[in-house]
Amino acid sequence: MKRKEMVAIAGVGDVELLDGKVQDGLSVLQIQALAAKAALQDAGLKKDDVDGMLVAGNWGVPGIGGHPSAVVAEYLGITPKYTDSTNIGGSSFEAHIGHAAAAIQAGKCEVALIVFGSTQRSQRSRSLGGRPPILTMQYDTPYGLPFPVGAYGMAAQRHMHQYGTTSEQLAEVAVSARKWAQLNPAATKRGSLTVEDVLNSPLICDPLHKLDCCLVTDGAGAVVVVSAERARDCRKKPIWVLGHGESQSHWSIHSMPDFTKTSAAQSGKTAFEMAGVTHKDIDVLEIYDSFTITPLLTLEALGFCEPGESGHFVASQRTSPGGELPMNTNGGGLSSMHPGMYGIFLLIEAVRQLRGECGERQVHDARTALVNGTGGELSATSVCILGRD
Repeated sequence: MKRKEMVAIAGVGDVELLDGKVQDGLSVLQIQALAAKAALQDAGLKKDDVDGMLVAGNWGVPGIGGHPSAVVAEYLGITPKYTDSTNIGGSSFEAHIGHAAAAIQAGKCEVALIVFGSTQRSQRSRSLGGRPPILTMQYDTPYGLPFPVGAYGMAAQRHMHQYGTTSEQLAEVAVSARKWAQLNPAATKRGSLTVEDVLNSPLICDPLHKLDCCLVTDGAGAVVVVSAERARDCRKKPIWVLGHGESQSHWSIHSMPDFTKTSAAQSGKTAFEMAGVTHKDIDVLEIYDSFTITPLLTLEALGFCEPGESGHFVASQRTSPGGELPMNTNGGGLSSMHPGMYGIFLLIEAVRQLRGECGERQVHDARTALVNGTGGELSATSVCILGRD
């Protein structure tokens, strides 16, 4: 792809959390506005420059989990020429990068703003709201399957049965995430964590323990995507979108074709082919980690290791600080934050790593990053490959 045909991420922004919560009294719209303002300032752009708006949120709990793009645009005082409220769970925002790129390349907009916000911890929406009212889940709910941990528990159990994966290997993922979080002043959980700590935490849904599960926090984030021409006028050097792909194998877990294989095999293949890079070119991995089984399945689907080998692949803290393949460098959803849909924060961290803005946790000379979002019950995946000049 010629440089003039490419698009770039020009700005990212998020909001400060204290013990996983936003400032008391702030609504979802308010924190979305704060994140959007931060991202636009980061890019050196103004609100009036935005002509594309892409928003996803936890629509199941209005006022707590987010609003469609039309509502957010109205609140921000933006009248976009292009709008998108595609919602495929936590992978929505990686998909939005691809949608924004296509819209910019088609001349439908020039500056696209992607926004997410949630106050689920402040409002305790996950415990109050329960399972979202999706029709196909009528085949799971009557049997007592907890959402979403039940689906991930079944996938982990199947992977253990089929490949001999162990609880200790799952725990390695959580320990690695915590080591990165200890280098991130903004992370929610920064205390020491061992494999034994994970295994000794309460069993939530066999074989997943409490510390195999992501955090429940508030959060808001925003990403600004621009044309190559517009990138020249932005405040910081552009982070180029080299490739992107999205795919979906099912929505409800009862329809997942194989509990050990996710659609990241397809979305990743598309992104790698578009980017024209190989696995060896990737310096940083930002992989959705809703539960410790999620990155293991994703690493296999993306081709970083063979099926069944991910447990051994992450052994000896390979993905930790100082390891050969840095992964989830802000602490991930397991230790940094997880406001219900985490995908936008993977993009924000990847951009900051490629810019060299991450301080103590900075990966040396990071030039290329792969970002993976996973939504639903291992249902929909989106992959972006980003690079700097």
